[in-house]
Amino acid sequence: MSSPTGTETGHTEGAGTEPAGHEAAGILSRAGDLFQLLRDGKARTRAELALTTGLARSTVASRIDALMLSGLVGPAGEASSSGGRPPSRFAFNPAARSVLAVDVGATHVIIAVTDLGGNVLAECRLAQDVADGPEAVLDRVVEEGLKLLGQAGRGKPDLAGVGIGLPGPVEHATGMPVKPPIMPGWDGFDVVRHVQRSLPVPVLVDNDVNIMALGERTAHWPEDENFLFIKVATGIGAGIISSGQLQRGANGTAGDLGHVRVPRGDDVLCRCGNYGCLEALASGPAVARALTLQGLKADNGGDVLRLVAAGKLQAIQALRQAGRDLGDVLATVVNLLNPSTIVIGGSLGQAGEHLMAGVREVVYRRSLPLATTHLRIGLSIAGDQAAILGASQMVTQHVLSPAVIEATLQATG
Repeated sequence: MSSPTGTETGHTEGAGTEPAGHEAAGILSRAGDLFQLLRDGKARTRAELALTTGLARSTVASRIDALMLSGLVGPAGEASSSGGRPPSRFAFNPAARSVLAVDVGATHVIIAVTDLGGNVLAECRLAQDVADGPEAVLDRVVEEGLKLLGQAGRGKPDLAGVGIGLPGPVEHATGMPVKPPIMPGWDGFDVVRHVQRSLPVPVLVDNDVNIMALGERTAHWPEDENFLFIKVATGIGAGIISSGQLQRGANGTAGDLGHVRVPRGDDVLCRCGNYGCLEALASGPAVARALTLQGLKADNGGDVLRLVAAGKLQAIQALRQAGRDLGDVLATVVNLLNPSTIVIGGSLGQAGEHLMAGVREVVYRRSLPLATTHLRIGLSIAGDQAAILGASQMVTQHVLSPAVIEATLQATG
């Protein structure tokens, strides 16, 4: 989902001249549009907003009054006075509403209540198998989510929306999973409608890697307009942010790196039915299988990490080779998309420099020099919070967009 703050704030540059003021006035004609200027959290006076937008002070005042009644904007002290009563300042109030952010994994669910600024107010982590089916998983999400709202001192009336990340392909426009390989019973299930039976608010659903990319970038790399988040766990996928916008593709499958062919995998069968897929060589289960063939007991990615932590040379070498395999695919992606930053996350990414060394070795050797001149490749900073932060951000981008703000004010006005 595109950010609601892009084009509107761009028109504040050059404010104070007549052309810029008139241009901005045409765009910032509604309270929802004016609100976007305050999304950065900076306190402003009515006079400053009028100067920035070119709107009449009376128009600005009426817009601010409406936003204050909604609670989305609140008083933020007084500006210095050149004589007379000091003018009041106003700023975005992220505590006005709450968001329920949900990360559904293969064997876990993380649920959090955040404010509109993405600050986590309450959180719980549950052991839950996604294969139990959508009704069982989502009913538990709703039940635990309501408990968390109470723990955070919030209630249903405070809830702005629900954001959910799922471990499989999702048609974002409808929120329906599309033939997810590890989610029996979820294909075509109406997640939005099911959740809205209990929580009648906007419900947004996306693939977990997409929301991890959104959360990681928003929290820790906000200046990076061209950003890749790579999740290496049971599966392998990428969240692609290009020119500041999350890219989902025509059917929501953009970034499915796990089923790109790797040169050394001609005889390795993938669960998708093809041979040589990256996931069949470099995912957690794939590395575990390779180590088992070498005589080390490993059933999953967690076992691989334990062997690496214990200093087992075979595990370290296997993980570095997984990094090289991932690097083979990423070198092509770097040439194609020219990102400024690649962040590696997911459970296997916790092995840190061993996996990263293999990735860097191949990417910097195989990619075009110009594409890697300023390329940064690093580990996730948000860690297992990335998906929660992204689910929250996905909701706030929607509910704080100009059109939705305007519709909300009209409905409550």
